[in-house]
Amino acid sequence: AKGQQEGEGRSASVERKTKETSVYVKINIDGTGKCDCDSGVPFLDHMLDQIASHGLFDVEVKAEGDTWIDDHHTTEDIALAFGQCLSLALGTRAGIFRFGDFSAPLDEALVHVVMDLSGRPHLSCDLVIPTERIGTFQTEMVEHFFMSLANTAGMTLHIRQLAGKNAHHIVESTFKAFARALRQACSVDERRAGKIASSKGVLTQN
Repeated sequence: AKGQQEGEGRSASVERKTKETSVYVKINIDGTGKCDCDSGVPFLDHMLDQIASHGLFDVEVKAEGDTWIDDHHTTEDIALAFGQCLSLALGTRAGIFRFGDFSAPLDEALVHVVMDLSGRPHLSCDLVIPTERIGTFQTEMVEHFFMSLANTAGMTLHIRQLAGKNAHHIVESTFKAFARALRQACSVDERRAGKIASSKGVLTQN
């Protein structure tokens, strides 16, 4: 995958090409919630729109993949590129709050997301999604999406389902909570005065 920071501000883009997929992701952390996503996986586009809208990120995703087989490779590679793009846009992570914590309801569903932009990848996820598919989207890919994203973003991520019976509601509330928690974690802490929120003095793996 090739990635680069984009101009001024906290934005970046990543291109990832394999034999199975071709993916382009662009993120502006300090955006207004614009989403221009054409992943070839309609339900995933809907979820990426939640990240943009509720995180106030500008997100662009273009992907071509072997969706005639299933959505697995495309979903995974978008998540890997998204995490890498986010990490590039954050740079040294100096001055950010670093931690995010949000619970989002959607009717009967309630999901709690806690994250740390620590530079250390980890996912703990206890979603119980009652159907194997939402439309054509395989629901087991939700956990895999967040695992792939956490790995390349350098993010510690905990997802807890507090309530929920409808599969669509559970997944959508997860993405909304993730977006709001990420917005918190990426926000600039003025009291931090541009310093890194770590006793080690570093939040990146490189």
